[in-house]
Formats: sequence, structure tokens, C-alpha cells
Amino acid sequence: MSDHLALLTMVAEGRHGSPHDVLGAHPDDGHVVVRALRPLAASVTVVADGVRTPMTHVTDGVWEAVLDVTDVPDYRLETTYDDGSPQLADDPYRFWPTLGETDLHLINEGRHEELWRVLGAHVRHYDGDPEEIVGTSFAVWAPKALGVRVKGDFTGWDGRLHPMRQLGTSGVWELFVPGVRGGATYKYEILGADERWRDKADPMASATQVPPETASRVFESTYDWDDAAWLEKRDARSAVRSPMSVYEVHLGSWRRRPDGSTYSYAELGGMLADYCTAMGFTHVELMPVMEHPFGGSWGYQVTSYYAPTSRFGDPDGFRALVDTLHQRDIGVILDWVPGHFPKDEFALARFDGGPLYEHPDPRRGDQPDWGTHVFDFGRNEVRNFLVANALYWVEEFHADGIRVDAVASMLYLDYSREDGEWLPNQYGGREHLEAMALLQETNAVVYRHHPGIVTVAEESTSWPGVTRPTSEGGLGFGFKWNMGWMHDSLQYIERESVHRPWHAGEITFSMAYAYSENYVLPISHDEVVHGKGSLLRKMPGDRWKQLANLRAYLAFMWSHPGKQLLFMGSEFAQESEWAESRELDWWLLEHSEHASVQRLVRDLNVVYTEHPALWSADQDHDGFTWLDGDAGDNLLAFVRRPDPDHSAAGPLVCVVNFGDAPVHDYRVGLPSAGDWAELINTDQHAYAGSGVVNGTVTGTGDAWQGQPDSAVLTVPPLGMVWLAPEPATSSGGTSARHRA
Repeated sequence: MSDHLALLTMVAEGRHGSPHDVLGAHPDDGHVVVRALRPLAASVTVVADGVRTPMTHVTDGVWEAVLDVTDVPDYRLETTYDDGSPQLADDPYRFWPTLGETDLHLINEGRHEELWRVLGAHVRHYDGDPEEIVGTSFAVWAPKALGVRVKGDFTGWDGRLHPMRQLGTSGVWELFVPGVRGGATYKYEILGADERWRDKADPMASATQVPPETASRVFESTYDWDDAAWLEKRDARSAVRSPMSVYEVHLGSWRRRPDGSTYSYAELGGMLADYCTAMGFTHVELMPVMEHPFGGSWGYQVTSYYAPTSRFGDPDGFRALVDTLHQRDIGVILDWVPGHFPKDEFALARFDGGPLYEHPDPRRGDQPDWGTHVFDFGRNEVRNFLVANALYWVEEFHADGIRVDAVASMLYLDYSREDGEWLPNQYGGREHLEAMALLQETNAVVYRHHPGIVTVAEESTSWPGVTRPTSEGGLGFGFKWNMGWMHDSLQYIERESVHRPWHAGEITFSMAYAYSENYVLPISHDEVVHGKGSLLRKMPGDRWKQLANLRAYLAFMWSHPGKQLLFMGSEFAQESEWAESRELDWWLLEHSEHASVQRLVRDLNVVYTEHPALWSADQDHDGFTWLDGDAGDNLLAFVRRPDPDHSAAGPLVCVVNFGDAPVHDYRVGLPSAGDWAELINTDQHAYAGSGVVNGTVTGTGDAWQGQPDSAVLTVPPLGMVWLAPEPATSSGGTSARHRA
């Protein structure tokens, strides 16, 4: 075989790293040679300036023609197949690369913060003669591939038609395909070093087919945002010193149609906005919306990090959901999973024939708990993929924050591993230095671009400085889930009240470290699955005591320093464990005891938002004072105070009784004299309580519990009371007992 034919054969087999050097139009000794790759074609003709030049089949689907011109003309290719009419189309191999040298340099350096704008599939519009040329540029990083081809419904899923070119030594392969528009489905065919072709979804795809189908989809957004006022307000405030009551939602099981099918993004956005407005939640946190093939993973095994799941619509539908919530003054936090990814063959695993996104050593590259791979956090391009992804959701979908899942699994090299199953770091320690650097960079980049957003770590250990700035050696998160508070307080509240005095530390210890980080108090989905029972079912005693315990616990949670997060269903005392395959048991609201818990959560949110004492000084020692903090008699009392900027709003006094019987004539210290209104009493009849209420209490003039005044009240059984100095409308609200 001649060298020329061997070269054409390499192109036809997809093994030539630069097919544009062979295909397309090339000046040659006073003429122009045009080559095209058209397997299965019956004939191919070059059409240029009204002149038709038939092409000759040379070998393996490669066609060639010599044009009697000296300069490359504006031409098209007319292809005829045995079973069809001629098709006139632009030649993909006549276009310049869609990535520049700067892009490629930044990708290799791991510093391309807007990676999604250059990799993936992008519809592009070019001026042409006689009309505009529209098509899609495809670009993918596969540095060890011997060849890459793009195929899709626009090629009849025949990958031979479109071999891609490798751009230098960057590892990026690229091709512009004229005529491909939004809605087209595609995959890459990748020839690995092991000589095996693999079909792979695009790691940077912005849209996908609906699972269980696995192809990527070209998408061109036409969405026009209407949330400028929200974004301006968000970026002007401090999240740490603002109210944050978060409603955690799994979109597929929050609500469903009567036939069991799921609602669309747009429909869910409207319903969520109505519900959260009525309930007083300030934020929604969505369990992962990034595309995932297995619904039972709840979204925590992601295969397409840049694509909202197509189960509920297209990416613009998800934009509409976020926009709707913003227009109702509700923030949106997205769960994000950078710690691991599934081993599905169509996705990231062994992407170009060997470990690429995953660490090559299974002692670092495999996650034994979940049967997944762990990212190679130290590789520039992989780090860039993740950092840019976090920014992508904030930039492209206006997310107000990201909650990073399973941070502890990233930070510790020996996480869920026995001796001999993990590799120490360069200093011999168990800390994953590259993962730490990734998290620091992610937080620094996202906050630099959007200082008003929040990043939240689900970190279950005592790793120091999770919310300390990166400039001071911290990880740079805005908040950390307080898993210690969650574990201890649930362990306490699950005990019968008679046993609680011997375990008082479980409910009070959180204040010993409350100011070590910026905390969110999470009662999340993880606490109501896998045999743990619903939040209601964790409560001891008979039916009345279960409901009373739940009401007191929720009120205690809302009054404790830190922001709140409550998983859907818990706000109306869902009976059964959560299941992602069906909607919540909304029918329970037909029963007064469930409707009363929902009413309480609404009132807690309203009073919480209206009173800066409950949120403006979460990180200040002066914002919380124990009045009665030993819980030896099941009683706790404390004062919440606002920060100096909100001092006019005044303090709140909170008293909770985790015992079964009311406590009469309980004297509680007051920060000031006068009348104090009962803003919240969880034992009201309106909340299905026993009706032990106080209304307004008046200071007696006697100093008590370190306070200049005091009052005597009755603390209801398994109940909590919040008191505020009259007038209770000082911050624009009214007493919850009147609101209820």
C-alpha cells in the first residue's frame, strides 16, 4: 500500500489525529484538492461557484476531486446514497478550530474557570455565502485516545463520518459539524490505547436524553431571566447574618401527578414557590439535579455534571424553576457531588481507555462504600472540570449556593479503608492534600465571582477550619452542616423523658463548639431513610407525646444558634420513611394533628424571619446566653440577642420543657423589665397541644439567672415557649398565638 493510501486508510479508520490535514480543501501545485469521507455513498460531488465536479472514490469511503482553481473556493458537498435523493451540505473539514491557544493553555494549566464555554457541544452561527452557516462545535478532552469521532442522530449513529482533530498536545479533540442544531443527540466514539472503541457520553454535555437512554443532547438556551432584583439583593447581604431556613427537596418525590408521573421543572417551580412562600422558608435545597442514570441513587451518583436531569424537562425548564423561586424571594441551593462518580461504562469511567477522571491507583481511585470511582483531585484538568462545574451552576442557572456532599470522604485518604487499603500523603499522613486544595480553590473561585452565594459542607468530622477563609488556611466554605448537633439532639429526643436527665449533655453540648464554624442545623433526608424511621416515628411515647416531642424539638431547633434545614415531609410529621419512588403523604394534612405541625413550622419560620435575635448573631458569643442550661430537670432556658446592627429589634427568651408534665411557677430571667409576649408556645390548641399557655408575662422586678428582671410562667409539657418584650410587633410581626 502506498503512503498516500495508508494515510487515507488511517483517516477512514478514525486513527489520524489531524483529519483536517487530509480531508477538506487543500491547494496543491496550482490546483485545489478536495477530499471527503463519505462511507456508503453512491456518489459525491463538489459544488463550487456553480461548477459541479464529481469526486472519485479512492479507498475506504474517502472521496477525492481536483478543482481547476488556485485558491480554495466557497464549496459544498452533494452526496447521493443508493436509497435517497442528493443531499447538499457544508464540509466540516473546511472550518478553523473553535478553541484558541489561550483556551488550550488554560485547560492544561487547570485554570479555565469557564470551561463549559469551550468544551462540550455549542451551536454556532457563522456568516456564509450565500447564507448563514449554523452548526455545532464538539470538543472533548481525551488525551490518551488514539482517535475520537462524534456520532449521533445526524449521522445515523455512524461514527465513521466525523473523525475529530486533536489540538496540539492539549488532549482536546474538536470538530465543527454544520447543520447540527439544538435537540440533536450524540456520543463520542473513543479509540483507547488498548485498541478498543468505546461509546461515551459527553462529560461537558449541557443536556441529555431521558434515562435510561444515555446519549448527550445539543442544547441552545433561549431563556430570558427575570431575577435581577433578587440577585442584586442577594449579593448585597451577608448570608451569615441573614435568616436562612432551608427546605430540602427531592424533586421527583415531593409532589407527583395523580397518575404517579412527575411534574415538569416549570410546574414544580410554581408549586414550590407557592408552598415555600406560604410556609415561610427562605431557601430551597435541591438534592442533586445533575443527570444520573439510577433514580435510586437520589442523584448522588452523577454521570453528567453539566446537565440538569432531563426527567423533568430541558435546561431552560430548570432555569424557569430557579427564576420563579427567585421572583418570590426564595433562594436555591444545589447539592453537588465532587467526591465520587459511578463506574457506568457510557460515562466518565476509563473515559479514554484507562483511568482519566479517576485516580489510577484503586487505593485512591475507588470508593468502597458506594462502588464508585474517586476523582484524581491532583490532576490539573480534572480539578478544572470540578471547579468550573461549581461556577457553572451559579453562572448558568443562578444558583444561590452549593452544598458539597460527603466532604469527609474527600478529606481523608483512609476514609472507609482498612490498613493497607490506602496510600498516605507525601508527609505520611491521612489528609488528602489534593482534595483539600480542590475545595479551597472551588470556594475561592465561586466567592470571587459571586460573593453573595453560599457554599455549604456536609463534613461529619472535626476537621478544623471548614468555614475559615482560605487566606487563613481554612477550606473557605460559607457554612458547615452541624452533624454533631444532629446526632446528639436526635439521640436525646428519642429517649423517654424519664431517662433524659441522665443524658442532658446530648442536648446542650453543641453550645460548647457552636462558634467554631458557621453552622447549619440539618435534619436531612439521611435521617428518615434506611430503617431510621420518619422524624415523627423517632419520638417516644404514645401518639400525643410523639407529636408534642416533635413540636418541642422543632422549636428548639429553630431557636438554637445556626441556620435550619428540614427535609420535606418533616414539616407536617410524615408518618412513613421517605421513598424516592412516590410522592410525600400529603393526604396526612387532612388530619388535624399533622396540619397543626405544619402550622407550627410556618409560624416558627415567620417569627424566626421577623426577629433578628434568632439569626443575626449566630456566630457571636453575645448572641446566646444560658439562663438554665443543665437540663437535669428536662428544662432549658436561654436568651437570644441580635447583633448591634439590629439591636432595636430586642432579645428573645426561650424556655423548653422536655419532660412529660407541665412545670408551674417556673421563674425565668428577663433581660429587661415590663411585659413579655408569648410569640411561640408549641402547646397551643392550634398546634394540637394541651393548651398550657401564658399569654403575656410581666417582670416582677427580681433579678434572676444573671438577668436584671424575671417572670413566673408555666412551662407546658413537652413544649417550648418563646418570649419577646412587648410590643411584640416591634419588628413588624404579630404574636404567633394570634397568627395561629
